[in-house]
Amino acid sequence: MSEPIRPSTVLAATRTAFTVQTEDGQTLVGEVSAPIERPTSAILCCHPNPTGGGMMDSHIYKKAANRLPEMAGITVVRFNTRGTSSEAGTSTGSYDNGRAEKYDVEAMINYCFNTLGLQELWVVGWSFGTSIAISHARDPRVKGLILLSPTLLDIVDGDLEFWAADGRPIVALIPEHDDYLKPDQARERFSVIPQTELIAVDGAKHLWVGEPFVHRVLSEIARVVAPGRLPLPTEI
Repeated sequence: MSEPIRPSTVLAATRTAFTVQTEDGQTLVGEVSAPIERPTSAILCCHPNPTGGGMMDSHIYKKAANRLPEMAGITVVRFNTRGTSSEAGTSTGSYDNGRAEKYDVEAMINYCFNTLGLQELWVVGWSFGTSIAISHARDPRVKGLILLSPTLLDIVDGDLEFWAADGRPIVALIPEHDDYLKPDQARERFSVIPQTELIAVDGAKHLWVGEPFVHRVLSEIARVVAPGRLPLPTEI
């Protein structure tokens, strides 16, 4: 007899803890959740601001790691940026408002390709994580960006213009009731990047609380990186 997917649902995957060294000498902690069979693509998750409690276990990312490997064959790579703690441990260094986090993002992208041997990688950012993705995930091997609740607060001049010229796809999920950037504002700001696919999500808030919104976010991620595995199940 089937039962609904719940916040606590954990599906099958191969889960491996890791550490990564950055170019400036910090040690990042993280975890890879890989599908046991039928792999498709991979995502690297940049978490919300640690000064507000953001970390690799922030609920959307934890649920992505618990579900997407089995549901969609997606390898989910999560990590703590410098100075950030979670159940997996604490990354060394200290929070730098998105500046020195450049080394974290670059080290993680290299780890995904050079150590894990991933063939296709999308970078997913959430809140603060969208800013470090936009600013620092420029490695040409990255397939594109998926932005959850982008704030555009910590980007610098030239960041949006880089992606406009680059041409790689950007998908931005904008909650109707976001605290920082609502859909109308987002349409104006992202108009600089013509290839942006902007998705306004009715009823949603910045933190995507509630199982219907979790399912929506995970489904949109799968639509981009593993469309052949849709629809994602709501029961197991």
